[in-house]
Amino acid sequence: MEQLQVGIIGTGFSAGFHLEALRRLPYIEVVAIAGSSLGKARETAKKYAIPRAYSSPEALIADTDVQVVHNCTPNHLHFRINEAVLLAGKHLLSEKPLAMNAGESAKLAELAKRQDAVSGVCYNYRHYPLVAETRDRIRSGQTGPVHLITGGYLQDWLLEDTDYNWRLHADLSGATRAIADIGSHWCDLAQHITGQRIVEVFADLKTLHPVRRKPLPEPDADGRPQYEEIRIATEDFGSVLVHFENGIHGVFTVSQVSAGRKNKLFFDLSAERESLHWDQEAANKLWIGSRGSASLVVGCDPGELSREAAAMVHYPGGHEEGWPDGVKNLFLNFYQAVRERRMGVSAMTPPTFASIEEGHHMMRINDAIVESCRIQSWVRV
Repeated sequence: MEQLQVGIIGTGFSAGFHLEALRRLPYIEVVAIAGSSLGKARETAKKYAIPRAYSSPEALIADTDVQVVHNCTPNHLHFRINEAVLLAGKHLLSEKPLAMNAGESAKLAELAKRQDAVSGVCYNYRHYPLVAETRDRIRSGQTGPVHLITGGYLQDWLLEDTDYNWRLHADLSGATRAIADIGSHWCDLAQHITGQRIVEVFADLKTLHPVRRKPLPEPDADGRPQYEEIRIATEDFGSVLVHFENGIHGVFTVSQVSAGRKNKLFFDLSAERESLHWDQEAANKLWIGSRGSASLVVGCDPGELSREAAAMVHYPGGHEEGWPDGVKNLFLNFYQAVRERRMGVSAMTPPTFASIEEGHHMMRINDAIVESCRIQSWVRV
C-alpha cells in the first residue's frame, strides 16, 4: 500500500486530534508541521516525532515531500491557506468553516473544480455509524418521506462573562460565531442524512454577554485577577427555522452558554413511517419510533446495521466507539479517495466526506442566517 506523506498547518486543538487520528491510519506518514511560530511548530513536531517544522504555511506547502495538507488554523487564515494548497495542486482537507464568507468560499469551490487533487472539509459528525444508518434508512425508503427535522447543538464553554477565546472576535472567526462553529455541523448533518439542501432560513440570534471580561495574565498588586473589557458582536445562542429544497421543514437551536451541556449535538427526524433520534453524547444508540408498534433502540453491532454503517464500526458490538472514531472514519474516507485518485481508478463507493462545494454551500447558509437575523425575515440561501 502506497505511503502518503502529510503536512499539518496549525498546532492547536484541531491539529492535535488530526494528528492522533492520522496515526491510526497505517499508510499515512506526517512529515511536516507549520505553526504560528517556529517554536510552536518545533514543540509539536517533537511531541509527535514529526521530522520537519516550519514557521509559515507557505514553507510547508512548498515542501515537495508533502502530498496532502490538513488546514487546522483559525478561521481567518482558512481562505488564504486553502487557496495556496489548491493552487499548488496538493490534496487538501480543511477545518470548517471553509472561509470567512461565501464570496471567498465561492473562489475556492471554483478553484477546486479545476484541480485534479482531492479536497474536502472536516464535517466529522457525518462519519458516525448510526448517522450512516439513519441516512441509509431514509435513502432506502424505510422511513418514508421526511417532513420535519428538529434538534440543535448545545455547549457551555462560554457561559460566564469571563470565558474568553479568539473565536469571540469577529475579525478572526467571522460575522457569526455559534452558527459557524457548531450550527454548521447541525446543518451539514441534516443535509447529509436527508440528501436535501437547506434553501431558506429565518434566524433569531442573541448575544448573552455584549461585553466580556478577558482575563489578563498578571493579577493586581493584591493578587486579584485582572480583566480587560471587550465588546462582543457575535451571537452566543439562537434558533433558526429552515426549509429544505424538497419541502422538508426544520428548526434548530445552538448555544455556547447552556450550563452542563458539553457537546450535545442531536437531531429528531419525523418521516411518514418512522421517527429517528440520535444524540452525539450517546452516539452508539439510535432511537426508532413508529405509530403502531413499540419503539426500538439500535446499537452499534455491525450485524444489525446497513453495509455503509457497519463499515464504520471497527470493534464488535458492546465495544463502544466515540468522537475520535468519527474523525478516524472521516480520514479513512478521505484518504481512500486520495489513493484512488493517485492510482487513476474509479471510486469503489462514492465518498461521503464533505466536498469543497458543500463547504461553500454551508458558507452561503451562514451568510443567509446572519442576514435573516439582521432584517428579521426569511432569506433565500
